[in-house]
Amino acid sequence: MTISDERPTTGLWNDPALPASVRARALLDTMTRAEKVAQLGSTWPGHDESGDVAPMQDTFRGAESFDEAIVDGLGHLTRVFGTAPVDPEAGRKRLAEFQERVTAANRFGIPAIAHEECLTGFTAWQATVYPTPLAWAATFNPALVHRMAAAIGSDMAAVGIHQGLSPVVDVVRDYRWGRVEETLGEDPYLVSELGLSYVQGLQSAGVVATLKHFAGYSASRAARNHAPAAVGPRELADLILVPFEKAVVKGRVGSVMNAYNDIDGVPCGASEELLTRLLRESWGFEGTVVSDYWAIAFLASLHHVAADIPDAARAALRAGIDVELPHTTAYGEPLLDEGLPAELVDRAVLRVLTQKAELGLLDPDWNPGQYTAPADFDSARNRSVARELAEESVVLLDNSSDLLPLAGARSVAVIGPTADDVRCLFGCYSFPNHVLPHHPDTPLGVEAPTVLDAFRREFPDAEVRHETGCQVIGDDRSGIAAAVAAAAAADVTILVVGDRSGMFGHGSSGEGCDVSVLTLPGVQDELVEAVLDAANQVVLVVLSGRPYAIGRHARRAGATVQAFFPGEEGAAAIAGVLSGRINPSGRLPVQIPGDEAGQPGTYLAPPLALKSDGVSNIDPTPAFPFGHGLSYTTFEIESASVDEAVVSVDATITLRARVSNTGERAGTCVPQLYLTDPVASVTRPVRQLIAFTRVDLAAGETRVIEFEVHTDMAAFTGRDLRRRVEPGDLTLTVARSAGDRGIPVQVTLQGDERIVDSTRTMTTPVRVLPA
Repeated sequence: MTISDERPTTGLWNDPALPASVRARALLDTMTRAEKVAQLGSTWPGHDESGDVAPMQDTFRGAESFDEAIVDGLGHLTRVFGTAPVDPEAGRKRLAEFQERVTAANRFGIPAIAHEECLTGFTAWQATVYPTPLAWAATFNPALVHRMAAAIGSDMAAVGIHQGLSPVVDVVRDYRWGRVEETLGEDPYLVSELGLSYVQGLQSAGVVATLKHFAGYSASRAARNHAPAAVGPRELADLILVPFEKAVVKGRVGSVMNAYNDIDGVPCGASEELLTRLLRESWGFEGTVVSDYWAIAFLASLHHVAADIPDAARAALRAGIDVELPHTTAYGEPLLDEGLPAELVDRAVLRVLTQKAELGLLDPDWNPGQYTAPADFDSARNRSVARELAEESVVLLDNSSDLLPLAGARSVAVIGPTADDVRCLFGCYSFPNHVLPHHPDTPLGVEAPTVLDAFRREFPDAEVRHETGCQVIGDDRSGIAAAVAAAAAADVTILVVGDRSGMFGHGSSGEGCDVSVLTLPGVQDELVEAVLDAANQVVLVVLSGRPYAIGRHARRAGATVQAFFPGEEGAAAIAGVLSGRINPSGRLPVQIPGDEAGQPGTYLAPPLALKSDGVSNIDPTPAFPFGHGLSYTTFEIESASVDEAVVSVDATITLRARVSNTGERAGTCVPQLYLTDPVASVTRPVRQLIAFTRVDLAAGETRVIEFEVHTDMAAFTGRDLRRRVEPGDLTLTVARSAGDRGIPVQVTLQGDERIVDSTRTMTTPVRVLPA
């Protein structure tokens, strides 16, 4: 390959005054077939340094050198920062050097789109490790998620990153799935509101957000990673697709990534119905579809719907995948075949070039060295946002003995395998857990105390003894006796159990770390029971990436706290809740299972999926329901009413509820609005969330919550697979959780059945008014 010293060929595509689509078309019309195909591929420099960070990566390692990979141009640069530990400033310079080589290797001087992971923050060394998405969801705070995403985006944009592979908007269907920690919970409304906020926050900083994983990935059979999705067309439409649809239609998200799974025998990466007819023709998506890593090759090697890699490339391109990530394995030579219709290649290339024009990458003044801002990936701003998220995400599940907040604790045993392990605070796509295990001599890169460290800081006068008891994974019980002795000798025991996230079986939670039952990993259940038998008073703290069946433990503990991988500021947040410095306000985005093994269903269930006396001996009732969370004060929903109890099928219902802080301390209430459709043409969930808000209330204060509920919020997919609003009775319930009786209000919809589409109302506005 020869890198030209000549000036790049210029044209209309370089004119920023023209629309991006016009610029992209002008450039496309000037390119050769080889130059076009080059824009659909990618390369992963330094991939051999990465260790086991992507599925089956050794099978598909790129054989080409970097210079060979960029002949005639390049679509994407993969994870220059997120592959191995690199100092932020060195990483910025390294990316600029790669871009110089990319632009010099094609006659138009077109740079690549540089993408990175950003699920728990910018996945780079020394970057802030925010709480995992399941913890964001526990905040029920879209505005805070927007702030976090904007901060992540600004850090990425400052060093030349253009696209982030987040958010994950898969709706949880089975808690046994390893990637539950990456999701925003089990309710499509909560997921869609928070996912939309993330998209808007990241893209406000000029970084393209990427929705993952389209679609049905979280509905895999038996919760096995990559397994076929066990989902019918109505469940797909009404639960799985809702967050994707909202982010596309309302958020104008810039990119979508296909899911690895198949749906009813058709892999998502080869589904024209999903990637073209639904995503583009029905929803109006205008961005790029990128493949999940090696998903195109998987069409041949795993799904067996393609004879070989070239056949897989043709199938993916026809379906609507525009860019192959992370290496060009399929979208190279096979797409040069003159037998492949040129319009299919042009369609994808036009989308890529349009996105590059929108990002400013075709502007005449763009240059690889323009990103000169000092790189501080763990700034005071970032840590402040991470701290707020962590503090608002901790859920107080039970405090029936009033053990919390701890007062005057003198003799304390801190016990458990997650108490003094900093990596138990982080998700699987955080840099410390995703990359650093392959670089054991590299320091963490951020300041992050463990729960034990934070507890000692929070209670400086306490005499603290620590015992691990057992490991997160494994059957070594040799430490349980010492843990029991420490618990018996202490006034209070803080028992910290849960997960250590990893990848592909190297953790108890995370991608490829699925489980068959929802008991605590390893022998932790035995440790918990032994400590509960011996201790005087126990606070059970579960630090995990999924909900576990801890109901029997919680009934015996004096108090129980749940934290979902709360990030680098998470240990201080947990300690602050235990001391009472923080009044907890987190709410469960997933149920806590009730029985020993745990049932895989979620709260979004029709009547037959709930407890049925005389029908089944299995009781799926959770120990703690979706939306549950306690405080160190008490709240009461005093009344609820609507302006009109009879409205048309196309109307807005104004519902007002009075909410009071009936305790002696200021706190945050999280009122939730649920919809029940008692009689419908298909089975419907007994309750489904359609609105929520956070309300800060002083002791004794009362506020009025006003919900503007459009009847579109009652829409569902009927027998003909069209979405409709049916006439009839509805029940709207203002409650503190899905399991709270709350205050129900009856409403009747009158008129003819109404068919709706993606232009429907998808969000319930909420206002907080004086009493």
